[in-house]
Amino acid sequence: MPLVAGTRLGPYEIVEPLGAGGMGEVYRARDTRLDRTVAIKILPAHLSSSVELKARFEREARAVSALNHAHICHLYDIGSQDDTSYLIMEYLDGESLADRLRKGALPIKQTLQIGLQIAEALTAAHRAGILHRDLKPANVMLTAGGAKLLDFGLAKSCATVVASAGAAVSALSPSTPTIAIAELSSPAKALTQQGTVIGTFQYIAPEVLQGAEADARGDIFSLGCVLYEMATGQRAFEGKSQLSVLTGILEKDPEPVSRVQPASPAVLDHVVKTCLEKNPDERFQTAHDVGVQLKWIAEGGAQTEVGPSAQRHPRLGWIVAAAAILIASAWIAYVSLSSRPAPVVQASILPPPGTSFATMTPRSGPPVLSPDGTRLAFTARDDKGKILLYVRTLTSLTAQPLAGTDDAMYPFWAPDNRQIGFFVPGKVMKIDSNGGAPQTVCEAGPSGGRGGAEQTGCHCL
Repeated sequence: MPLVAGTRLGPYEIVEPLGAGGMGEVYRARDTRLDRTVAIKILPAHLSSSVELKARFEREARAVSALNHAHICHLYDIGSQDDTSYLIMEYLDGESLADRLRKGALPIKQTLQIGLQIAEALTAAHRAGILHRDLKPANVMLTAGGAKLLDFGLAKSCATVVASAGAAVSALSPSTPTIAIAELSSPAKALTQQGTVIGTFQYIAPEVLQGAEADARGDIFSLGCVLYEMATGQRAFEGKSQLSVLTGILEKDPEPVSRVQPASPAVLDHVVKTCLEKNPDERFQTAHDVGVQLKWIAEGGAQTEVGPSAQRHPRLGWIVAAAAILIASAWIAYVSLSSRPAPVVQASILPPPGTSFATMTPRSGPPVLSPDGTRLAFTARDDKGKILLYVRTLTSLTAQPLAGTDDAMYPFWAPDNRQIGFFVPGKVMKIDSNGGAPQTVCEAGPSGGRGGAEQTGCHCL
């Protein structure tokens, strides 16, 4: 039975109900000690006899209490009274993303902003060894301070805490077995009941539906679903029955965002598509990578000031000068083919904000110009020592990091101006210059190599 106004749970006085879900009832309440408004989440009485559900409720408290992030709902307290367990959480004044989406798609700028905030929240949780496992619009609150990720009732602590952003969060213990067809009989039923896969059906990653271990990449698939829904106003996977939705998640790709919403940037298609890859190995491997891509899209075309990293490394001047000479030479070679006199060209190439060029390290390689003379590929190191491959058009001051190119060295362009080859210890790799999952071309020596060309086979110098 729902609690009535005036009911006391410890020092907390119930004011009004806010909502209910599979894992509890939520009320607005007043903390009589601090005289502040809070939210109370209560495990329903008819579920209190379940040892498993009570354990999951307590696990939520432990998971959320370990997180302290601007875009994650804060947990203040936990208690129990008369066999009623409850959580005291931050009261959020706003509307859920699900309520907002009932009005239609969000503007692209807002989609990118909210998506980046969710990605930052997931990054913090994953680095703490915590998965959300039920990311959906209903679990995102839109407040004056930005998006807030809530309801970690389905979160589960990882076996190993991840110490660095570059590594994927370690896997959890195996999830429940693959769902049976009989469990899909009710179109409105979310798969959070006992004996079924944990999570809300339309946002569950395909490998989790098939009974594989859940890891951070499952949350990234769910984030892709949320991004798609924000940008288009419709779910990535829809159907007349849960069976048809299940088939879509396992076997089909949603219509591209740019086809549903022509005003959206084409690069957003790439980000969403990579999040929604069926094979988790082909998705972005960390929420941080998704955030980097969303931030780059949001800032695309903007003028970028010289970052503090460049100011701290005066020795990099010769690298900048070499890059400028390379660009100037390519331009002069081009105009010399025409009858017009060659103009004087002056240019400078600076590392992206917060990074320094990696060419000071032996075997990293110099910047390389694309065959058509329009783009530059180079390696750069951030302030944590992580080296990535970057691409920059010569008409923009913004460089795009290519996720998955950790420790890249000696990049080289394919003749088609599209693919970029690069070396990592023991392998020759290639990646689309617009981003995507890198692919192994062939094996190389443990020290890598220098240079290459696109041929039927693989030739490394």
